[in-house]
Amino acid sequence: MDIFSKDTELLNRARICWHEFGGFRKERNRCKRYCYGDQWGDPLFVDGRWMREENYIRSQGSEPLKNNLIRRLVKQVIGLYRSEDHQLSVDCSDKAVSKLLAGALDDVRRRNLLDELDARALEEFLISGMVVQRKTYGWRNGREGCWTYNVRPDNFFIDSFSSDCRGWDVSCLGEIHDMTFGELCAEFCKNDNDVKALAEIYNPERFSRLSAGGYAGGSYAFSGADAFLQPSNLSLCRVYEVWHRVRTQGYLCHDRDAGRLYWLDACIPPSSGCDLQWGISDEWCYSFLSPFGDVLAEGTTPYWHCQHPYSFKAYPFLDGEIHSFVGDVIDQQRYTNRLITLYDWVMRSSAKGVLIVPEESVPDGYTVDDMAEQWARFNGVIPVKTRNGSAMPHQVAANAANVGINELLQTQLDFMEDISGVTGALQGKSSSSGMSGKLYEQQTHNASLSQLDMLNTFRSFVCDGAYKDVCNILQFRLDAASGCSDDMIADRENLIKTIKIF
Repeated sequence: MDIFSKDTELLNRARICWHEFGGFRKERNRCKRYCYGDQWGDPLFVDGRWMREENYIRSQGSEPLKNNLIRRLVKQVIGLYRSEDHQLSVDCSDKAVSKLLAGALDDVRRRNLLDELDARALEEFLISGMVVQRKTYGWRNGREGCWTYNVRPDNFFIDSFSSDCRGWDVSCLGEIHDMTFGELCAEFCKNDNDVKALAEIYNPERFSRLSAGGYAGGSYAFSGADAFLQPSNLSLCRVYEVWHRVRTQGYLCHDRDAGRLYWLDACIPPSSGCDLQWGISDEWCYSFLSPFGDVLAEGTTPYWHCQHPYSFKAYPFLDGEIHSFVGDVIDQQRYTNRLITLYDWVMRSSAKGVLIVPEESVPDGYTVDDMAEQWARFNGVIPVKTRNGSAMPHQVAANAANVGINELLQTQLDFMEDISGVTGALQGKSSSSGMSGKLYEQQTHNASLSQLDMLNTFRSFVCDGAYKDVCNILQFRLDAASGCSDDMIADRENLIKTIKIF
């Protein structure tokens, strides 16, 4: 049953974008391991085979110790963000509508628990250097409204050649969805024939043959080892949501009577009294695809903001590169762990209560083990016959040799504060004696400035998402019941063009 059309070209384009993000995903997972305590998991090639770093250290007779400093830094920055006021202001050409939209936006934030959701998004931003949210409108939790979802960056992709930190030059982006067959049918089926067609597309035997031999269709080809193809849980169905720009011919129209500019498709005749200028514009289109290129749904963007539903921000995105806050301090964390492990080895290899027993001083009828037992026993008695020149048993205890580990460790801790910008003042550590309160306050302020660029970048991401929420409110929720006049409702599509969030 072949109901759905195919677009393998678009699927191949999405696959290329996802694979070109492979380096980012690898670095993200490494930073996440370090943030949450798995700091000896880097692979090492030893004696012809790969092994985890912690396994190699244990094979050398040492214990891989760690002191997770990265997690403390991340929590401190999140705490700094949550301690600030995040009230957003809405401004547009109509002040009455601005007031209504500000109240509606606050309601959306409360419904979606955005204070909590944004805190987790910031945690992702600090760990990976990229944050993504999806802004939609629909029915959920028994009510209709605007909804926000944090998107896992591992399932997200954009053009690899994009380099604009605002995301304005992205021409293709999307997300990988893994859902049950019931969720798949609820989303894309309109009748029983659609259900049967989806059952045929997502037949497990078909995927088994695919994994064994690969697939090629048009210019689209992949092997079963391609992680883009199948979810880790094979009971789920994989769907690709792809948003891409489509170029169209048309006219830029200047309506002198109404005093406005607007774009008109070439196939639509312009009204009289308009000045026309031919050109090529683009619009966002979407497609939901199966792993075989079947088009489950497609269309142009349904949103009046004329964009895709995703808000994303990468840091710093200079020449398209992503570098995270956690990635900057991994080397200091690794060296700190090595110094702690080395210090532990030095202490364990130092003499601690070693009993030295000359053989000639062992009493008749005693063994060395008997002497060791009596030596450690409370009120123990060891009979000894003294001989001229014979040495008595004695115990040796030695402090660990000072090879400068303490100084090196303190240096690394200082480096971590300097590199991350999360200094002692920002962490709330007590000031040294004699320091004035004003000086300590200035140090705290200076420490906050070191995080300002990163936090302001995240705030711009929040504002971008709030803009799409406000546009969805204007498009789907603004009506007479919300206190708007007929003129406001009629002009709401034009109001979207004047919205500012700050």
